[in-house]
Formats: sequence, C-alpha cells, structure tokens
Amino acid sequence: MSYFALIYSEVCDAYVEKRATHREAHLKLARESFERGELLLAGALADPVDGALLVFHANGPEVVEAFVRSDPYVCNGLVRRWSIRTWSVVVGNAPHPCARKAESAS
Repeated sequence: MSYFALIYSEVCDAYVEKRATHREAHLKLARESFERGELLLAGALADPVDGALLVFHANGPEVVEAFVRSDPYVCNGLVRRWSIRTWSVVVGNAPHPCARKAESAS
C-alpha cells in the first residue's frame, strides 16, 4: 500500500460560500472513504481558504481518482485544479509510540 496526497490547488471565486450547497455530500463521500480505511486526513487549507489537502493510503491511485470523480466539489466546478501525488512517508507511517504507551497504561 502507498500513500497519496490529493491536492485541490485551485478553487472557484467565492468558494467558501458556494461550497455550502455541496458540503454535506462532500463530507459524506469523505467519511465513507475514511471508514473504508482509504482516506486518513482531509481538510481545507486556511488563511485564505483556497485549496485542500487529502491524504490517502491505498493500493493505487485509482482509489483517489475515483474519489475525485465522485466529489461534488469537483463535479460542480468548485475545485478547478487538482493533482494526485504519490507520497513517500518517512516518519509517521506506523502507530505513534505515545499512543501505545497510553493504551498499555489503561
């Protein structure tokens, strides 16, 4: 399995206002992907809100491509430019040691 970064690098004018109409469907798609173990982290870039970063862990980029093709933000023109990049994770691709210590202390 590999890590993939989905980068929403260009959004429409008035993106924050326009995304409200499609936000619940977008979040539903993201939650379903998260529950399947594909999507690990996702969120908008802030100050200004002009893009987003979503991190996937999957067997191939096809999982990420399917997400993009289904994303209401992309389908409705709110996200104008996006890219998928393979991400070589060096630190953090295993459970954090502090989390293991907390579990054993309980």
